[in-house]
Amino acid sequence: MTNTMKAIVLSKFGGFDAFEMLDVTVPVVGPRQVRVRVHATAINPLDYQIRRGDYADYVPLPAIIGHDVSGVVEEKGAYVSEFDIGDEVYYTPKIFGGPGSYAEQHVADVELVARKPRNISHLEAASLTLVGGTVWEALVSRAQLAVHETILIHGGAGGVGTVAIQLAKSMGARVITTARRSNHKFVRSLGADEVIDHTADDYVSAVAELTRGQGVNVVFDTIGGDTLTRSALALADAGRVVSIVDIAQPQNLIEAWGKNAAYHFVFTRQNRGKLDALTNLVERGLIKPVIGAVLPLARVGEAHELLEGGSARGLRGKAAIDVVGQTVELPTPR
Repeated sequence: MTNTMKAIVLSKFGGFDAFEMLDVTVPVVGPRQVRVRVHATAINPLDYQIRRGDYADYVPLPAIIGHDVSGVVEEKGAYVSEFDIGDEVYYTPKIFGGPGSYAEQHVADVELVARKPRNISHLEAASLTLVGGTVWEALVSRAQLAVHETILIHGGAGGVGTVAIQLAKSMGARVITTARRSNHKFVRSLGADEVIDHTADDYVSAVAELTRGQGVNVVFDTIGGDTLTRSALALADAGRVVSIVDIAQPQNLIEAWGKNAAYHFVFTRQNRGKLDALTNLVERGLIKPVIGAVLPLARVGEAHELLEGGSARGLRGKAAIDVVGQTVELPTPR
């Protein structure tokens, strides 16, 4: 192995042209670390927020960012017994804790790393790590969603929403989601029981009608805006709201007080346990990652542009990056 690799480096905060491909040094493997040949990574909203400079205090430049890895172990530290050379693995690198996944190689603490599900590709696995861990934290650990409860998932056709729908159904919940009309059939195919067209209908009124005035037990916010305030109007008594979105401005939660509501804010923490639980569901066929676009590593900036355009660009699910090949699959505008 050479001691250099190709990597996409963020040299300045800014637009889609802020990246450049460079030859960089491969990190040294510590005693409880593994070096992984990255086969695939994926793009998350956190990535473009970092690129824009939203977290400038946490990301010294130049930086290699990226938060999804699926690949093969090529080297392991002296005290690593959990994996062998050649094992297929997937994981989320430590957020704000060192180089990310936009590179041919990545070195990670072994505690973060899990065995890749056997029945999906590297591209699919890479599209699941950060999203899957976040959804698990939100629905299982925080909301503690129970069988026969009803959940409203905002943004069901997005990268997070597609996994959230499937996980909620696997937990035995009734799933209501929001999506534009052109995505209704798609989100129903993932398991959504009811779909609200957020471009035409008021979701608070629609939830009241669908639940006969009872409201939902859980709201999962993936979109932000005034969702924290208005979602309380759709809650049942003692309902829970879980948000994974930065709070851009103060919001009045007085309606939540009247519902005895609980609010949870999730910035996911990485660990093998959540991924192992997801692997079980994936290998049982209960969760299938959704990839809406694939681009090669050299076109990461274009992938950022595509994800920020979101559903307006026809994207469903995740934008994945083929690190070892030149795959190009772009969404068809809907």
